[in-house]
Amino acid sequence: MTLKTLRTALAGLVAAMALSATAEAQTIVVGGKNFTEQQIMAEMTSQLLRAKGYTVDKRAGLGTAPLRQAQENGQVDVYWEYTGTSLITFNKVTDKLDSEATYAKVKELDAAKGLVWLNPSKANNTYALAMRKADAAGKDIASLSDLAAKVKGGASMKFGCNAEFYARPDGLKPLEETYGFSFGRDNVVRMDTGLVYQALRDSQVEVGLVFATDGRIPAFDFVVLTDDKGFFPAYSLTPVIRKETLDKTPALAEALNALSAKLDDATMAKLNASVDVDKKTIEEVSTGFLKDQKLI
Repeated sequence: MTLKTLRTALAGLVAAMALSATAEAQTIVVGGKNFTEQQIMAEMTSQLLRAKGYTVDKRAGLGTAPLRQAQENGQVDVYWEYTGTSLITFNKVTDKLDSEATYAKVKELDAAKGLVWLNPSKANNTYALAMRKADAAGKDIASLSDLAAKVKGGASMKFGCNAEFYARPDGLKPLEETYGFSFGRDNVVRMDTGLVYQALRDSQVEVGLVFATDGRIPAFDFVVLTDDKGFFPAYSLTPVIRKETLDKTPALAEALNALSAKLDDATMAKLNASVDVDKKTIEEVSTGFLKDQKLI
Protein backbone atom coordinates (compact mmCIF):
# COMPACT_ATOMS: atom_id res chain seq x y z
CA MET A 1 0.00 0.00 0.00
CA THR A 2 1.41 3.38 -1.00
CA LEU A 3 1.60 6.28 1.43
CA LYS A 4 -1.07 8.13 -0.56
CA THR A 5 -3.40 5.13 -0.45
CA LEU A 6 -2.80 4.71 3.28
CA ARG A 7 -3.58 8.37 3.93
CA THR A 8 -6.80 8.11 1.90
CA ALA A 9 -7.87 5.00 3.79
CA LEU A 10 -7.13 6.61 7.15
CA ALA A 11 -9.03 9.74 6.18
CA GLY A 12 -12.05 7.63 5.25
CA LEU A 13 -11.84 5.73 8.53
CA VAL A 14 -11.65 8.94 10.54
CA ALA A 15 -14.66 10.36 8.67
CA ALA A 16 -16.66 7.18 9.28
CA MET A 17 -15.77 7.19 12.97
CA ALA A 18 -16.75 10.83 13.25
CA LEU A 19 -20.11 10.16 11.62
CA SER A 20 -20.73 7.21 13.90
CA ALA A 21 -19.78 9.23 16.97
CA THR A 22 -22.13 12.03 15.92
CA ALA A 23 -24.98 9.58 15.42
CA GLU A 24 -24.45 7.89 18.77
CA ALA A 25 -24.06 11.17 20.60
CA GLN A 26 -27.62 12.22 19.75
CA THR A 27 -30.60 10.13 20.79
CA ILE A 28 -33.33 10.56 18.19
CA VAL A 29 -36.85 10.43 19.63
CA VAL A 30 -39.20 8.91 17.05
CA GLY A 31 -42.91 9.47 17.57
CA GLY A 32 -46.01 7.83 16.17
CA LYS A 33 -49.79 7.91 16.47
CA ASN A 34 -52.10 5.20 17.74
CA PHE A 35 -53.14 3.32 14.61
CA THR A 36 -51.49 0.65 12.49
CA GLU A 37 -49.97 2.75 9.72
CA GLN A 38 -48.40 5.14 12.20
CA GLN A 39 -47.08 2.31 14.34
CA ILE A 40 -45.49 0.76 11.25
CA MET A 41 -43.90 4.07 10.27
CA ALA A 42 -42.54 4.65 13.77
CA GLU A 43 -41.06 1.15 13.84
CA MET A 44 -39.57 1.37 10.34
CA THR A 45 -38.06 4.75 11.12
CA SER A 46 -36.59 3.43 14.36
CA GLN A 47 -35.08 0.36 12.70
CA LEU A 48 -33.72 2.42 9.82
CA LEU A 49 -32.04 4.98 12.07
CA ARG A 50 -30.59 2.31 14.36
CA ALA A 51 -29.08 0.66 11.29
CA LYS A 52 -27.47 4.02 10.49
CA GLY A 53 -25.85 4.11 13.90
CA TYR A 54 -28.27 6.35 15.80
CA THR A 55 -29.58 5.73 19.28
CA VAL A 56 -33.36 5.76 19.04
CA ASP A 57 -36.09 6.27 21.61
CA LYS A 58 -39.44 5.24 20.07
CA ARG A 59 -42.63 6.75 21.48
CA ALA A 60 -45.59 5.47 19.49
CA GLY A 61 -49.28 5.24 20.32
CA LEU A 62 -49.95 8.96 20.83
CA GLY A 63 -52.94 11.03 19.74
CA THR A 64 -52.51 13.60 16.98
CA ALA A 65 -52.62 16.72 19.15
CA PRO A 66 -50.36 15.41 21.96
CA LEU A 67 -47.81 14.15 19.42
CA ARG A 68 -47.62 17.45 17.59
CA GLN A 69 -47.35 19.34 20.88
CA ALA A 70 -44.56 17.02 22.00
CA GLN A 71 -42.65 17.75 18.80
CA GLU A 72 -43.10 21.50 19.10
CA ASN A 73 -41.94 21.28 22.72
CA GLY A 74 -38.80 19.36 21.76
CA GLN A 75 -39.87 16.03 23.28
CA VAL A 76 -40.16 14.27 19.91
CA ASP A 77 -37.62 14.78 17.13
CA VAL A 78 -39.32 13.17 14.16
CA TYR A 79 -42.57 11.53 13.15
CA TRP A 80 -44.63 11.02 9.98
CA GLU A 81 -47.47 13.49 9.60
CA TYR A 82 -50.14 14.02 6.96
CA THR A 83 -50.15 17.28 5.02
CA GLY A 84 -53.89 17.81 5.35
CA THR A 85 -53.76 17.37 9.11
CA SER A 86 -51.17 20.11 9.49
CA LEU A 87 -53.00 22.38 7.05
CA ILE A 88 -56.38 22.26 8.77
CA THR A 89 -55.85 21.03 12.32
CA PHE A 90 -52.57 22.74 13.22
CA ASN A 91 -52.57 25.78 10.95
CA LYS A 92 -56.33 26.41 10.63
CA VAL A 93 -56.18 26.87 6.85
CA THR A 94 -59.54 26.11 5.25
CA ASP A 95 -58.67 26.99 1.63
CA LYS A 96 -59.16 24.12 -0.83
CA LEU A 97 -55.65 23.31 -2.07
CA ASP A 98 -54.30 20.52 -4.26
CA SER A 99 -51.67 18.12 -2.94
CA GLU A 100 -48.64 20.15 -4.07
CA ALA A 101 -50.04 23.43 -2.75
CA THR A 102 -50.98 21.77 0.54
CA TYR A 103 -47.42 20.49 0.99
CA ALA A 104 -45.90 23.87 0.09
CA LYS A 105 -48.21 25.67 2.51
CA VAL A 106 -47.56 23.45 5.53
CA LYS A 107 -43.83 23.43 4.80
CA GLU A 108 -43.86 27.22 4.88
CA LEU A 109 -46.09 27.62 7.94
CA ASP A 110 -44.41 24.95 10.04
CA ALA A 111 -40.93 26.26 9.25
CA ALA A 112 -41.83 29.25 11.43
CA LYS A 113 -42.41 26.78 14.27
CA GLY A 114 -39.01 25.13 13.89
CA LEU A 115 -40.30 22.10 11.98
CA VAL A 116 -38.96 20.85 8.65
CA TRP A 117 -41.11 18.89 6.23
CA LEU A 118 -38.89 16.51 4.27
CA ASN A 119 -39.87 14.88 0.97
CA PRO A 120 -43.50 13.76 0.83
CA SER A 121 -44.28 10.18 -0.08
CA LYS A 122 -46.82 9.19 -2.74
CA ALA A 123 -49.03 7.68 -0.03
CA ASN A 124 -52.17 9.76 0.46
CA ASN A 125 -53.87 8.36 3.54
CA THR A 126 -56.93 10.53 3.37
CA TYR A 127 -59.97 10.04 5.53
CA ALA A 128 -62.86 8.34 3.76
CA LEU A 129 -66.31 7.00 4.49
CA ALA A 130 -66.94 3.40 3.56
CA MET A 131 -69.82 0.95 3.42
CA ARG A 132 -70.13 -2.77 2.89
CA LYS A 133 -70.03 -3.20 -0.88
CA ALA A 134 -73.26 -5.18 -1.11
CA ASP A 135 -75.09 -2.77 1.19
CA ALA A 136 -73.94 0.28 -0.78
CA ALA A 137 -75.03 -1.33 -4.06
CA GLY A 138 -78.39 -2.30 -2.59
CA LYS A 139 -79.02 1.26 -1.40
CA ASP A 140 -77.63 2.78 -4.63
CA ILE A 141 -74.99 4.79 -2.72
CA ALA A 142 -71.68 5.49 -4.47
CA SER A 143 -70.79 8.98 -3.24
CA LEU A 144 -71.09 11.15 -0.16
CA SER A 145 -73.79 13.14 -1.95
CA ASP A 146 -75.75 9.89 -2.44
CA LEU A 147 -75.34 9.14 1.25
CA ALA A 148 -76.49 12.63 2.23
CA ALA A 149 -79.57 12.33 0.01
CA LYS A 150 -80.54 9.02 1.60
CA VAL A 151 -80.18 10.37 5.15
CA LYS A 152 -82.08 13.57 4.28
CA GLY A 153 -84.75 11.36 2.75
CA GLY A 154 -85.34 9.66 6.09
CA ALA A 155 -82.92 6.73 6.07
CA SER A 156 -81.51 6.05 9.55
CA MET A 157 -77.87 5.03 9.17
CA LYS A 158 -75.42 4.45 11.98
CA PHE A 159 -71.96 5.91 11.49
CA GLY A 160 -68.88 4.56 13.27
CA CYS A 161 -65.86 6.79 13.80
CA ASN A 162 -63.13 7.51 16.31
CA ALA A 163 -63.45 10.26 18.90
CA GLU A 164 -60.79 12.39 17.22
CA PHE A 165 -62.67 12.62 13.91
CA TYR A 166 -65.84 13.51 15.78
CA ALA A 167 -64.17 16.69 17.07
CA ARG A 168 -61.63 17.60 14.35
CA PRO A 169 -61.95 20.78 12.28
CA ASP A 170 -61.70 18.52 9.21
CA GLY A 171 -64.02 16.01 10.84
CA LEU A 172 -67.66 15.05 11.14
CA LYS A 173 -69.48 18.36 11.70
CA PRO A 174 -67.79 20.25 8.83
CA LEU A 175 -68.30 17.20 6.61
CA GLU A 176 -72.02 17.16 7.39
CA GLU A 177 -72.22 20.91 6.77
CA THR A 178 -70.49 20.57 3.40
CA TYR A 179 -72.88 17.87 2.25
CA GLY A 180 -75.96 19.34 3.94
CA PHE A 181 -77.05 16.46 6.14
CA SER A 182 -76.69 15.06 9.65
CA PHE A 183 -76.46 11.46 10.84
CA GLY A 184 -78.07 12.58 14.09
CA ARG A 185 -76.35 12.35 17.44
CA ASP A 186 -77.89 8.99 18.33
CA ASN A 187 -76.63 7.46 15.09
CA VAL A 188 -72.97 8.38 15.62
CA VAL A 189 -71.07 5.62 17.41
CA ARG A 190 -67.61 6.59 18.66
CA MET A 191 -65.02 3.86 19.14
CA ASP A 192 -61.33 3.11 18.69
CA THR A 193 -60.14 3.41 15.10
CA GLY A 194 -59.49 -0.30 14.64
CA LEU A 195 -62.91 -1.27 15.96
CA VAL A 196 -64.66 0.75 13.26
CA TYR A 197 -63.64 -1.80 10.63
CA GLN A 198 -64.94 -4.69 12.72
CA ALA A 199 -68.20 -2.88 13.48
CA LEU A 200 -68.77 -2.16 9.79
CA ARG A 201 -67.89 -5.69 8.74
CA ASP A 202 -70.23 -7.14 11.37
CA SER A 203 -73.13 -4.81 10.39
CA GLN A 204 -73.12 -2.96 13.71
CA VAL A 205 -72.93 0.28 11.70
CA GLU A 206 -73.89 1.06 8.10
CA VAL A 207 -71.12 3.59 7.43
CA GLY A 208 -67.61 3.71 8.85
CA LEU A 209 -64.70 6.13 8.91
CA VAL A 210 -61.68 4.52 7.26
CA PHE A 211 -58.20 5.48 6.12
CA ALA A 212 -57.76 5.21 2.37
CA THR A 213 -54.57 3.12 2.61
CA ASP A 214 -56.00 0.59 5.08
CA GLY A 215 -55.67 -2.98 3.83
CA ARG A 216 -58.91 -4.01 5.51
CA ILE A 217 -60.96 -2.08 2.93
CA PRO A 218 -60.50 -4.71 0.18
CA ALA A 219 -60.08 -7.56 2.68
CA PHE A 220 -63.48 -6.89 4.26
CA ASP A 221 -65.16 -6.11 0.92
CA PHE A 222 -65.84 -2.45 1.66
CA VAL A 223 -66.38 0.30 -0.88
CA VAL A 224 -65.12 3.85 -0.33
CA LEU A 225 -67.74 6.50 -1.08
CA THR A 226 -66.56 9.15 -3.52
CA ASP A 227 -65.88 12.53 -1.91
CA ASP A 228 -67.56 14.29 -4.84
CA LYS A 229 -67.42 17.76 -3.26
CA GLY A 230 -63.73 17.46 -2.43
CA PHE A 231 -64.17 17.95 1.32
CA PHE A 232 -61.06 16.08 2.39
CA PRO A 233 -57.67 17.64 1.53
CA ALA A 234 -54.60 15.68 0.48
CA TYR A 235 -53.04 13.75 3.36
CA SER A 236 -49.58 12.98 1.98
CA LEU A 237 -47.56 10.92 4.45
CA THR A 238 -44.36 12.87 5.13
CA PRO A 239 -41.48 12.78 7.64
CA VAL A 240 -41.40 15.94 9.76
CA ILE A 241 -38.34 16.73 11.86
CA ARG A 242 -37.35 19.47 14.28
CA LYS A 243 -34.96 21.92 12.61
CA GLU A 244 -32.70 21.89 15.67
CA THR A 245 -32.36 18.12 15.36
CA LEU A 246 -31.76 18.24 11.62
CA ASP A 247 -29.10 20.94 12.00
CA LYS A 248 -27.21 18.69 14.42
CA THR A 249 -27.65 15.52 12.35
CA PRO A 250 -28.20 16.54 8.70
CA ALA A 251 -27.71 12.97 7.46
CA LEU A 252 -31.14 12.16 8.85
CA ALA A 253 -32.74 13.86 5.85
CA GLU A 254 -31.16 11.49 3.34
CA ALA A 255 -32.19 8.41 5.33
CA LEU A 256 -35.79 9.54 5.83
CA ASN A 257 -36.19 10.76 2.26
CA ALA A 258 -34.96 7.40 0.98
CA LEU A 259 -37.73 5.67 2.96
CA SER A 260 -40.33 8.21 1.85
CA ALA A 261 -39.48 7.53 -1.79
CA LYS A 262 -40.46 3.87 -1.37
CA LEU A 263 -44.02 4.55 -0.17
CA ASP A 264 -47.25 4.87 -2.12
CA ASP A 265 -50.91 3.96 -1.58
CA ALA A 266 -50.56 0.34 -2.70
CA THR A 267 -47.44 -0.21 -0.60
CA MET A 268 -49.00 1.20 2.55
CA ALA A 269 -52.20 -0.78 2.01
CA LYS A 270 -50.14 -3.97 1.71
CA LEU A 271 -48.09 -3.18 4.83
CA ASN A 272 -51.21 -2.32 6.83
CA ALA A 273 -52.97 -5.50 5.69
CA SER A 274 -49.95 -7.58 6.71
CA VAL A 275 -50.56 -6.45 10.29
CA ASP A 276 -54.35 -6.06 10.46
CA VAL A 277 -55.42 -8.95 8.22
CA ASP A 278 -52.50 -11.40 8.16
CA LYS A 279 -51.73 -10.75 11.84
CA LYS A 280 -47.99 -10.35 11.41
CA THR A 281 -46.15 -8.27 13.98
CA ILE A 282 -45.32 -4.65 13.28
CA GLU A 283 -41.67 -5.46 13.89
CA GLU A 284 -41.45 -8.26 11.33
CA VAL A 285 -43.42 -6.33 8.71
CA SER A 286 -41.14 -3.34 9.16
CA THR A 287 -37.93 -5.37 9.02
CA GLY A 288 -39.10 -7.28 5.97
CA PHE A 289 -39.92 -4.14 4.03
CA LEU A 290 -36.70 -2.34 4.89
CA LYS A 291 -34.64 -5.38 3.85
CA ASP A 292 -36.65 -5.94 0.65
CA GLN A 293 -36.03 -2.31 -0.30
CA LYS A 294 -32.35 -2.60 0.65
CA LEU A 295 -32.66 0.26 3.13
CA ILE A 296 -30.99 -1.77 5.89
